[in-house]
Amino acid sequence: MLRTCSECGATNRVPARHLTDTGRCGSCKAVLPPLATPIEATAEVFREVIQNARVPVLVDFWADWCGPCKMAAPEVEALAKEMAGRLVVLKVDTEREQEIAAQFRIQSIPNFIVFRKGQAVLQRSGAAPRSELRRWVESQSGT
Repeated sequence: MLRTCSECGATNRVPARHLTDTGRCGSCKAVLPPLATPIEATAEVFREVIQNARVPVLVDFWADWCGPCKMAAPEVEALAKEMAGRLVVLKVDTEREQEIAAQFRIQSIPNFIVFRKGQAVLQRSGAAPRSELRRWVESQSGT
């Protein structure tokens, strides 16, 4: 995964298993805090993160044309920030990543799946407030 340093703008390669760790920029040595924003996931990024993350992963399946998806997006972003270091959030555009959507039988969006240790442990469809999203993650992960 590539992360940009907020201090110097350098691009840093961070393995998926370290996305929730505090690190240092390879260029200026500034602190790289744990990931606190959702990642727009391609098929490659999806596989890498799901298989290697050491914390639960919340995947938001969405599409640009979906009104409820747009309403859920700020809640998903807030949850990623709130649970930085304890959760990785991926966003999968079902229009661009149709194979992933088909693999998990996504028929309505928004749709959320919580993964733990590479396995789907919870799947729910429909927009939900951040408190409910957090409860789903915590109920399946002990976070």
